[in-house]
Amino acid sequence: MTPLIMTSKNIYCSNANRFNSFVLFFLFLLILSGCQTNNNPASNAKKSTAVAPAKNDDYFQEIGKEIGVDFVHSIGDKELSNIIESSGAGAAFLDYDQDGFIDLYVCSGTWLKGISSGNKPEEMPHNHLYHNLKNGTFEDVTVKAGLAAPLYSMGVTVGDFNNDGFPDLYVSNYGANVLYKNNGDGTFSDVTKRAKVGGGENKFSTGAVWLDYDNDGLLDLYVGNYLNFDPAYKYFYAPDGFPGPLAYDSQPDVLYHNKGDGIFEDVTKSMGIVDLDGRAMGVGAADYDDDGFVDIFVANDHSHNYFWHNEGGKGFVDKAVMSGTGFGQNGESTVSMSVDFADYNGDGLMDMFVSDDKYCSLYENTGNGLFSNLSYPSGIAMPAGQFVGWSSSFIDYNNDGLVDIYKTNGALKHLYGQEDQLFENIGGGKFRDVSTESGSWFMKKLVGRGACFGDYDNDGDIDAFILNLNDAGSFLRNNKGNQNNWLTINLIGTTSNRDGIGARVKLTTAGKVQTAQKKSTTGYLSQNDPRIHFGLAKNTMVEKIEIRWPSGKSQLLENVKVNQILQVKEP
Repeated sequence: MTPLIMTSKNIYCSNANRFNSFVLFFLFLLILSGCQTNNNPASNAKKSTAVAPAKNDDYFQEIGKEIGVDFVHSIGDKELSNIIESSGAGAAFLDYDQDGFIDLYVCSGTWLKGISSGNKPEEMPHNHLYHNLKNGTFEDVTVKAGLAAPLYSMGVTVGDFNNDGFPDLYVSNYGANVLYKNNGDGTFSDVTKRAKVGGGENKFSTGAVWLDYDNDGLLDLYVGNYLNFDPAYKYFYAPDGFPGPLAYDSQPDVLYHNKGDGIFEDVTKSMGIVDLDGRAMGVGAADYDDDGFVDIFVANDHSHNYFWHNEGGKGFVDKAVMSGTGFGQNGESTVSMSVDFADYNGDGLMDMFVSDDKYCSLYENTGNGLFSNLSYPSGIAMPAGQFVGWSSSFIDYNNDGLVDIYKTNGALKHLYGQEDQLFENIGGGKFRDVSTESGSWFMKKLVGRGACFGDYDNDGDIDAFILNLNDAGSFLRNNKGNQNNWLTINLIGTTSNRDGIGARVKLTTAGKVQTAQKKSTTGYLSQNDPRIHFGLAKNTMVEKIEIRWPSGKSQLLENVKVNQILQVKEP
């Protein structure tokens, strides 16, 4: 054994030399610590560099890079070469840590063996979670939250499936889907296997939606599936770039019933859902006939849509054709992308907007289970027909008490950009395209897909995140909507599901009634702010708020002040 030998100079150094050595060592540790901090994407150093910019004169101002939302979507490939890469992806606003400020979850594609060209990258693209820091900026907490697994994700739907007070994530993918349980401490756990909601490695899932179809206080799950993709199939018209959806067999959708013990049961067949040839894109749920049970709409690609009417929680019957919502306004199967529900004309009935690659469909609910397609007379069809529409949502962007429509656009099979559109509800069943009046953002041509909307800074107006295919996402701050008054309602169920999904809210101010329903998924593969937002124009008092919970309980609030976020708990 060789002894450790130290010279007298080392041992009997002066106090000054010892001090100098200590200083040098301390400086080395500081430098090393700084290097480590700079390599951490969720570090304090990164937090300090993000500052929300001052407002400009635009109605919507793009501010993503400045506030720390640096997400870039990936198709996992060098070029857009198949329908998988073209079909993603969505995003969701959610308050995952229940601090009163909405956070952002965004889906991405990734490299897939046998489908993506080139070699596997050293750093695989993945989905991202951004935490709202309450000062107008965000921090990327994906790794810390345990959500950095590489998935080829299409969409996300958010719901508290176990009623523990923290929202959980269901991510639909090409391949097995994933259910992430929110642990309540800023982290998530993959509980897919135990919950039995993975679907399978050969599935191509798109839109999914949480709903309590039997009103038992537990959120169930409907998953839309697209098609059986075959990478070996290469027959297509060259200018198209790759085979379209009708080149492949469809995949049937699935309905899962929440058993209450963390496990779900496939009840698709027993509940009467027979999906013979639907290629699901967007999926949404609302009680369109106000019978107290939530119904399901499936926007199908190149085949007629489904409108599953809920028969008292005991089964479903497709009423799409009978209701007038199965086809487009010319009686054809359209390239339906997404659906959203709202009472746009103030008659108390849930209307629908379905975006597609042509004129889109504004379905007015005329009662008795029937709808009328008013895309042309409303003023939407002609401007919409210039673009390929993907995600569309009803939002009251200017808080005038009339819900408007935001629509993302982008080419189907090529990375050709198109401008997004904003349709203002001007009353009388009419809409006006105000895109070019609303900011320089609407002059940008990007390949839009999913979008989520919500009040991220709690200032009373609706902001947006737009997912652009194989490109940086766009975060739009609403600069002017809060010049009018507003009210935001955060529902908390007790007997009903914790999120209050399915609750119907009627708000009366100055004699005018607005009706809304608590939803989960909205638009294309995405989900909006979980709180219900009402624009109130110049009204300074809400006379009454009537809430009918999924449990059947009714609740009345009177003389409510405006310009606040009101938390309402089921009695």
